Amino acid sequence: MFNDIGALELLTLVVLAVLVFGPEKLPKVIQDVTRTIRKIREFSDSAKEDIRSELGPQFKDFEFEDLNPKTFVRKQLMDGNDDLGLKEIRESFDLRKEMADVTDAVNGRESDSSTATATAGTAAAAGATTKPDLLKKPAQPAKDERPPFDADAT
Repeated sequence: MFNDIGALELLTLVVLAVLVFGPEKLPKVIQDVTRTIRKIREFSDSAKEDIRSELGPQFKDFEFEDLNPKTFVRKQLMDGNDDLGLKEIRESFDLRKEMADVTDAVNGRESDSSTATATAGTAAAAGATTKPDLLKKPAQPAKDERPPFDADAT
């Protein structure tokens, strides 16, 4: 809860508490605050237990932290539940290789994949598909020819 309070902030709070409450009343205030925090925790724990008992035995493994969307997504997608094949997708996607290919294409250098594309050019005559050349400008359409319409882009 207070993980982001540094030493300087803590020292400032202590000095401020001594100035506001005085050295003789400060121990009593600290006791009252700790007692209040303890009661709030007990109330919260009893409310959680009441909710678990009302939900029934089918929700015995229910955790209130799962109601946090970040925790829920992490638990459903990143844990052992791989019904969607996400682990295979994560392992097959190599961001460094993809970025190197794009950088090479922009800089006009031939990368390993572009040499593979060049050798695949001979296979293109046999019906294989190749990657488009990003450096080559597309041919200009004729004056009376309309550009292709992409319904998804509008």
